[in-house]
Amino acid sequence: MRRTLRPLAAFAMLAVIVAGCSNAPTGTGSNVSNKNTHEKAVKFAECMRANGVSAFPDPDASGSLTVDGVLNGSSLNPNSAVWKTAIGACKDLEPPGFTGGKVTDEQRVARLKFAQCIRDNGVPDFPDPTKDGPLIDTRRIPSLAGKDPRSDPGLQGAMQKCRNLSAGALGHE
Repeated sequence: MRRTLRPLAAFAMLAVIVAGCSNAPTGTGSNVSNKNTHEKAVKFAECMRANGVSAFPDPDASGSLTVDGVLNGSSLNPNSAVWKTAIGACKDLEPPGFTGGKVTDEQRVARLKFAQCIRDNGVPDFPDPTKDGPLIDTRRIPSLAGKDPRSDPGLQGAMQKCRNLSAGALGHE
């Protein structure tokens, strides 16, 4: 059970940051859209588990499920044969935005500003995001090696201080 909660908690941490910056509309149309997104994400998670990725988590209540949220802080390996087979088998069920998309020039600038903010606020070895990588890749932070990123006060504090920059970095402005 703990393995299942670990990636979900990492995603929840990012979701809280993004939610604080979101200008998403509320109302009936939004609720229907969220329900459809959630149902699709649940089917995708079930498919991934059925195809060998047993620790793949369920989406949160909003249906948000991203590769960053699933992988950060987890033991899942996106380079393993099992992962690649499951992703291929479940491609048609993949929820919108799961693998991200092309990073725009504005997002690239915002991602670099976010990374600099994290470094300036207590995590000096926080790396710049790679071109095709996640915004936050806890596996690339040397000071967090062997630690749970959810319980690291330096990272948590920096993420709180920099949350205003995360929306632009994720393309949610």
